[in-house]
Amino acid sequence: MSDRNYRHILSLSGGKDSTALAIYMHDKLPDLEYVFCDTGKELPETYNYLERIEAFLGKRITVLKDDYGFDHWLQIFGDYLPSPRMRWCTKYLKLHPFERYIGDSKVISYIGLRADEDRTGYISTKPGIRPLYPFKDDGLYYDDIVQILEDSGIGLPPYKEWRSRSGCYFCFFQQKIEWVGLLENHPDLFWLANDYEKVGDIANRRFTWCGNESLKELARPERVSAIKEGYEKRKSKQSIRNDRLIDVFESQDDVGPQPCLICTL
Repeated sequence: MSDRNYRHILSLSGGKDSTALAIYMHDKLPDLEYVFCDTGKELPETYNYLERIEAFLGKRITVLKDDYGFDHWLQIFGDYLPSPRMRWCTKYLKLHPFERYIGDSKVISYIGLRADEDRTGYISTKPGIRPLYPFKDDGLYYDDIVQILEDSGIGLPPYKEWRSRSGCYFCFFQQKIEWVGLLENHPDLFWLANDYEKVGDIANRRFTWCGNESLKELARPERVSAIKEGYEKRKSKQSIRNDRLIDVFESQDDVGPQPCLICTL
């Protein structure tokens, strides 16, 4: 699309789908802008991956940041941790910097949802933004995205060995096996996430990242073993479905709120 009345923007998250879309659109749309909304709480692997993407594209990725940061907003919200029902982190650390960047421009926003996905999440609804879904339009599935990444030489994000998606290291959408992965791969970040929790005797002051289980409770050796055992059972059943490659982290038929697109694609 070459409409000069619009800016063409692709928001990268450090995830596989937005990365594959950047590669897919690179030669098709030379004037495409690439942005990354940095919360300051991303995984080290994400920052390294973005450097590889930038090198491949031969074009700078514009880094967008909130003026205050996560800890400021946590204080504003009375130490109430973000959750699927109150996604203030996405609003203030991702959406607001993105919307400030585009201003009053008319924008075509390129979003990496695949043809095999039927999910929604937090994306900007600001007037003047027109979303496009090239993978859906062209019928590309998970295995196609993996092929794009492999053919480019970039490959899957390195955290994919133990975590499903990009996003903050303490993202509340993580599965418990992913918290175990954080504990084993980045124990320093795991215990920093633990420090944000409030676990007391008063029920309404028990603020934890993953339901009613605190990270300290999850980190017990016997609990880690149980989580790993459950994951292996699930993986053996769901590694292949309908003759297509799938992501076992994304194949649990979960119901309820879905992760924010601007954070996790």
